Amino acid sequence: MEMNPQQMADRARQLQDRVVPQLDEARQNLVDLNTRVVGFIRANPGTCLLGAVAIGFLVGRIASRR
Repeated sequence: MEMNPQQMADRARQLQDRVVPQLDEARQNLVDLNTRVVGFIRANPGTCLLGAVAIGFLVGRIASRR
């Protein structure tokens, strides 16, 4: 089943028409998530700092075992 260049272009356009809206939605979801995370960090800086220290400690412990 060979496709001529026009058919390939049409298929590519159809694929783009399906994928671009999904990418836009995913991008917007990431922007929303980032906004929520930044808001949480600004509202709870001490908790986030302690969490980061704890995670760093755990990663250090795991890495030192090897």
